[in-house]
Amino acid sequence: MLRLSTLFLRTLRDDPADAEVPSHKLLVRGGYVRRVAPGIYSWLPLGVLVQRNVERIVREEMDGIGSQEVHFPALIPKEIFEASGRWADYGDTLFRLQDRKDADYLLGPTHEELFTLLVKGEYSSYKDYPLALYQIQTKYRDEARPRAGILRGREFVMKDSYSFDLTDEGLERAYRAHRDAYERIFRRLGFDYRIVFAVSGAMGGSASEEFLAPAASGEDTFVQCENCDYAANTEAVEVAVPPAQDGSSVPSEQLLDTPDTPTIATLVERLNQLGLRSEPFTAADTLKNVVLKTRAPGQTQWQLLVVGVPGDREVDLKRVAGQLEPVEVAQAEPDDLARESELVKGYIGPQRLAEWDVRYVVDPTVVEGSAWVTGANIEGKHAAFVVRGRDFEPAGELGAMEIRDGDRCARCGGVLQIARGIELGHVFALGRKYADTFGLTALGPDGKPVTVTMGSYGIGITRAVAAVAEQTADEKGLCWPRAIAPADVHLVATGKDDTVFDAAERIAGELESRGVRVLYDDRRGVSPGVKFADAELLGMPTVAIVGRGLATGTIEVRDRRSGDRSEVAVDQVVDHLVAASGA
Repeated sequence: MLRLSTLFLRTLRDDPADAEVPSHKLLVRGGYVRRVAPGIYSWLPLGVLVQRNVERIVREEMDGIGSQEVHFPALIPKEIFEASGRWADYGDTLFRLQDRKDADYLLGPTHEELFTLLVKGEYSSYKDYPLALYQIQTKYRDEARPRAGILRGREFVMKDSYSFDLTDEGLERAYRAHRDAYERIFRRLGFDYRIVFAVSGAMGGSASEEFLAPAASGEDTFVQCENCDYAANTEAVEVAVPPAQDGSSVPSEQLLDTPDTPTIATLVERLNQLGLRSEPFTAADTLKNVVLKTRAPGQTQWQLLVVGVPGDREVDLKRVAGQLEPVEVAQAEPDDLARESELVKGYIGPQRLAEWDVRYVVDPTVVEGSAWVTGANIEGKHAAFVVRGRDFEPAGELGAMEIRDGDRCARCGGVLQIARGIELGHVFALGRKYADTFGLTALGPDGKPVTVTMGSYGIGITRAVAAVAEQTADEKGLCWPRAIAPADVHLVATGKDDTVFDAAERIAGELESRGVRVLYDDRRGVSPGVKFADAELLGMPTVAIVGRGLATGTIEVRDRRSGDRSEVAVDQVVDHLVAASGA
């Protein structure tokens, strides 16, 4: 039993000054967490209980699919991450340090390497597989801008699990088992969630899906189709593209005099003055060419990359970076352009970029045979009737344009809607990337070595706590699902009469003996108003009030989520609360 008179807890009436989202405000005000530094938090007793309940559910489901728990160090020698290439790939995100002998270490952001090496050291035969291992452990990432309390921190608790199989079919079964387990976990945690296609990024591998909790405070943007079940984050989304066009009848490229038109808006205005065609030009008739720069892991030199998108769209830098990861991507600076004298700012066209050794890619909506108005690579000049496949050929296609509400689904043609969400979990079919790197093989039945194929599956434990708070809180405070609440019943004794406190003590004891978790507000000298406000802020699923109704033989019972209230007879209240808690 938790007693508020002795519980290490202080609730706050005002929001913390640095709080940006509801979960951050309420977890601090409710005494669940306290800030130590940006992105670093201490967890107080109620917060620890919620976190443990999340971990319990995760462990039950992981154990249920035959995964076995292990635990790795957070402190990892540099050499291990150098072997996988991620010492460089992670860049500034890694916390790097040295010991007293100047040996380099890092604080683990994730543990693929150690899982792979552990299995390599212990198993060598096909008889040892399949295998699934997991851990729940603190991770460290040097976020440039930690925000939103525990939603994006520098230190956080994560469950990461890994499957090891000898065949692609085995990996597919393991992937499905973990994916199904994740669905059970998030249902038990009380989430409204979406499963969306994602990019693998620095993790590598093929199949990749995220579990997102829709929330206005979420940092992830995803799209969902109104017509089918397709959903994807913006880095991985595919939109319907027009069919290839027949450009054979398009007039030859025509050079246009377009001084003082460095923007799409000024270009469109000038085009309509020139009267090249009967119908007016719009931004969608132009081809915008945006200069980015890329840098491969471990390299110091940047390489220019020009991306072509329809002129009515912007380039989504996050989307480009997600697809090119671990390659670093940034907007080109004036100094970068100055080193390439052929690139005339505001008048860049694709026609001669290959000749100048500048890599050029287009968004898939710039289809074969399509004709555009674009830069002529001459100050004050544009070119009309520039056709893909005739006047230029890109080095490749890259989903680069910003996605908008109303874009069409590549699967069914339905309307796509943009939403925001909090990433809860991620599942990857890693394949043989890490097994190849570290030589993880098993001798097959024929005595020949077989390279192991892996899956990787993560859930943010501490992030899940904040995400639940985001989805379930109301204007009064937190509102925990019963499965992870610190207690089933918040029992409040009000007034000064010993009879009230004696009755509340008896009820609390009977509830505890019957397996109901109780948070008992036994504080003397605290007003009912303060106690009720704390009960709403702390967010237990059921609130039972022992007070004035005791004189008429009733206890008030409130459902925190729905707000429903009922008067229950004193001699029936324990049975009522036991039934409500499911104990």
